Amino acid sequence: MDMSAFKKLLYYIVFAAAAAAVIKVTTFGWDFRGHTEAEKSGRAGAEIRLRSHVVKLARDIGNRDLFQNNNRSLKASLDYISSELKSYGYKVEYQEYPSSGVKVKNIIAVKPGLSAPGEIIIVGAHYDSCGNPGADDNASGVAGVLELAKRLAGKPSARTVKFLAFVNEEPPFFRTKDMGSFVYASEAAGKKEDIKGAIVLEMIGYYSDAHFSQHYPPLIGAFYPNRGDYLALVSNFNSRRLALEIRDSFKSASALPLETAILPSMVPGADLSDHRNFWKYGYPAVMFTDTAFYRNRNYHQQTDTPETLDYSRMAVFLDGLEKAVLDLAGPAGK
Repeated sequence: MDMSAFKKLLYYIVFAAAAAAVIKVTTFGWDFRGHTEAEKSGRAGAEIRLRSHVVKLARDIGNRDLFQNNNRSLKASLDYISSELKSYGYKVEYQEYPSSGVKVKNIIAVKPGLSAPGEIIIVGAHYDSCGNPGADDNASGVAGVLELAKRLAGKPSARTVKFLAFVNEEPPFFRTKDMGSFVYASEAAGKKEDIKGAIVLEMIGYYSDAHFSQHYPPLIGAFYPNRGDYLALVSNFNSRRLALEIRDSFKSASALPLETAILPSMVPGADLSDHRNFWKYGYPAVMFTDTAFYRNRNYHQQTDTPETLDYSRMAVFLDGLEKAVLDLAGPAGK
């Protein structure tokens, strides 16, 4: 190993361990006591809607990429997501660009802010999959965005909230300029848009209560649970203020355990979704994730199907996400 490689390894070890030890925070546990019947009823409805979205995308449509069935599956996904957002009362916009000889589109629904419309909060997820049904990766994330959009449709806020479904997150486009989130973030930076925070949902549906069902990058696991019964909130150092604000809001509204990790971008898995492109352009961004291949053995496999997900936990996650986004967007009168 040359000196340069050694320095990189040392940097990773020191910062990964330090960040995990110092900034890791866990919310309170999985407990529904004290919830009213109305809250339980509302959560049941959310579970039904979340399952319906995942089944539509992962089973009825299936593999979603521009190479599948001459792009028909990706188009069917776009039509479904757009139709749902329109049914909630949103005007849907598209960001179209060429990729691999065809036109692909990001999907955008906007809830304008009333007193600070130029300040923007983004909640997004990618809607393509990687040669498989992609229930957890990432129909679950899209379902979360749709459920949140439905909940917030009639709730005014000071800042503008944008709900996005990104195309082309999966290979062979990942880490390239063909990623939908790269196109969006680069254009936003060019326009000098004032994005106060971007929240990316990347696999939010797979959980396990079994001991040692959760795995980690080297040196990280000593500071975190060995059961995959929680959701992770991942941030880099530049986005730590956003992450901690979201953590506190989430903690006040959701019973789902949350592990918050503020890590160097070089930690394996830390940048493996669309938030990486917001980081690239200097925007604060975080990722909510069930940790993908560190927990879910169905990752990028044909077994990533709707039956493997926990819609109850997903619904409880949405309680916390809703509170966090409303707090970030601010009350309408301010």
